[in-house]
Amino acid sequence: MQDTTIAIECKDLGRKYETRGRKDKKETTALQGLNLTVRRGSVFGLLGPNGAGKTTTVRILATLLTPSSGSAAVMGFDVDKQANEVRRRIGLVLGGERGLYRSLTGRENLRYFAALNDIAPKLARVHIDELLEAVGLNDAGDTRVEEYSRGMRQRLHIARGLLNDPDIILLDEPTIGLDPIGALELRQMIPELASQGKTIFLTTHYMLEADLLCETVCLINHGAVVAMGSPTEIKQRFSKTRIIEVTCTDLSPVSEKLRVIPQVGRVESRIDGVFQKLTLHIEEGAIIQKEIAECLGEGVIESMVEREPNLEEAYISILGRN
Repeated sequence: MQDTTIAIECKDLGRKYETRGRKDKKETTALQGLNLTVRRGSVFGLLGPNGAGKTTTVRILATLLTPSSGSAAVMGFDVDKQANEVRRRIGLVLGGERGLYRSLTGRENLRYFAALNDIAPKLARVHIDELLEAVGLNDAGDTRVEEYSRGMRQRLHIARGLLNDPDIILLDEPTIGLDPIGALELRQMIPELASQGKTIFLTTHYMLEADLLCETVCLINHGAVVAMGSPTEIKQRFSKTRIIEVTCTDLSPVSEKLRVIPQVGRVESRIDGVFQKLTLHIEEGAIIQKEIAECLGEGVIESMVEREPNLEEAYISILGRN
């Protein structure tokens, strides 16, 4: 019996690419045994470095690629055997410049894609007006896309992805290249869409974005899952590092001094006025405040605070072990 609470399910999902040279062929594994489940109405984040398999996963879920092994289902429909049913239920939003016709207006772009989705012209006109207003492009609907800013084009991508009123929205690095205001506007839209019962599947390089938006995040590397859970669980359960922040009056380079302490990993520093602010990544459970004070010297330290890692720091800690 189908579980109606599940929006996306991948079971042992694999994908290999074959490239041919002049003398031989090379096989590259993009996904290997990927297992994940996405609950309906949730915001799910897929994170990982370049080449980890994020875009390959999205393209399989969008029926643009077929799995080499395993299976994936969207709203209970197999992405390979029931591709047409899957396409009716998804909206795909790509980052960057792909997928829009620059010589057409925003409204003309949406009319074209509405026709491709077999939306009746009369219904499309009303729906397009609603979408342009929803994404803040009502006044620019009759302007050519080549005159749009990057942020405006990305909002048009969102409108395109919502044309068929999908149950699931696949967002593949949607804020890449956006200025801070454009990225903020897009991030504000995601919780609004989730509140309407839509499932959001987001790939991103921006850890703050995932931390703010996602109920569940999945970290993949070399096509395989290395950690999965809520952002809080990832930070507390999977990361093997703690953070000590030190503010000191010594403005000379001190990173090498601190690295002689065995439990210290990375050391980041920046100058802030008359202070140097240090971020030390230390082994979990290590108590080395005394050693830090001895390394830096007497009377140099203004403050020293230990805290849990943020999601970006946890991400670096986890992937550094894989």
